[in-house]
Amino acid sequence: MTELGPSPLAAGDPQLSVNEARAAIAGALQAITGSETLPLMQALGRVLAEDVLSPIDVPAHDNSAMDGYAFDGSALRGDAVIALAVVGTVYAGAPHSGPVGAGECLRIMTGAVMPVGLDTVVPLELCRAEGNRIHIEPGVIRPGENRRRQGEDLARGRPALYAGRRLRPADLGLVASLGIARLTVVRRLRVALFSTGDELRTLGQALDPGCVYDSNRYALMAALQRLGMEIIDLGLVRDDPAALQATLEAAVAQADVVLTSGGVSAGDADHTRTLLARLGEVAFWKVAMRPGRPFAFGPLRAGGRSGWLFALPGNPVAALVTFYAFVRDGLLQLAGATSEPLPVLQARCSHAIRKRPGRTELQRGHLSLAADGRWQVQITGSQGAGILRSMSEANALVVLRHEQGSVAAGEMVDVWLFDGLV
Repeated sequence: MTELGPSPLAAGDPQLSVNEARAAIAGALQAITGSETLPLMQALGRVLAEDVLSPIDVPAHDNSAMDGYAFDGSALRGDAVIALAVVGTVYAGAPHSGPVGAGECLRIMTGAVMPVGLDTVVPLELCRAEGNRIHIEPGVIRPGENRRRQGEDLARGRPALYAGRRLRPADLGLVASLGIARLTVVRRLRVALFSTGDELRTLGQALDPGCVYDSNRYALMAALQRLGMEIIDLGLVRDDPAALQATLEAAVAQADVVLTSGGVSAGDADHTRTLLARLGEVAFWKVAMRPGRPFAFGPLRAGGRSGWLFALPGNPVAALVTFYAFVRDGLLQLAGATSEPLPVLQARCSHAIRKRPGRTELQRGHLSLAADGRWQVQITGSQGAGILRSMSEANALVVLRHEQGSVAAGEMVDVWLFDGLV
């Protein structure tokens, strides 16, 4: 069961900035509990439930950082060439066991264990080889160079990864390098979602006059998949109090989060607010943003269980943009992930954009490299809240901040990359 805090704001219609809404959501949520242990290759994208402690030193031995010749660095002279006899070769995975005397060295390969008594490696290109001897000019290398010390990357018993990290490919490689085959991760956050509206039809149904196909559920499910959530698809719900209540109760019974689209604008029937007030402490917000303005958030309780409701606007683009602006971070916080702020890139706007201060605007854009090697962004098509084509053609959102006014052509703007929203 999800741990619920107090409602972030009293019910009503407060006008919030995007930052205020984000802060209110973050202040209300607490991470879920529960974990499971998985084989390494099933852990990609999951959130670590506990620190990963290294069972070994990395590297496990002093070793060579490059191909070259290993020798005792005390033989170096500041003003004289030294000559060393090459008495053997050391390969990675095959340590040298014999003694190396004064005036001698070993040919050594990258990663090979440093033989006892040798502490310095001169790269092949920095010395002169003649037969079985090498000559090292003064000043080209210092004692101890090009040796990786045992445990310098990671000492035995030290954390390699910390709880709360969403695991990436490099993390799995790091864990494998430590000989660890299984990881304990936070259980998947369960998210139930549905769309509301009598005018909606699902795929495979006939499109009656005045009706539209439901796109929100499919876009939101895809966004949830990228976040690694467990998805419970509850389909379409009619604009009917009894149907809505039954669906909400079923959602709370099996999920940590209920995600809806439609049914939160000022023109919706009063029964929506009455029902949500009966089931929890949901606050209806008017957020100073475009697209997206109507939004509802808060705790729901039904049948002895509890969950969080995120209710998004019904327009397709507004629903997806609002998800990126508010729901994404909230879900990651509930899933126990360490905060991952949306990556912001600065790009030159290709043309002027009209905007009034006092609200955040998120416009669809296409980011590319200009001929001068600098990032530039161009707005994609019509910016209407229901036009998904321009969202599909975009690879980024242009973020025009709350206090920002109109943008001149060539001015720098903030950009959220779609591929960074994972």
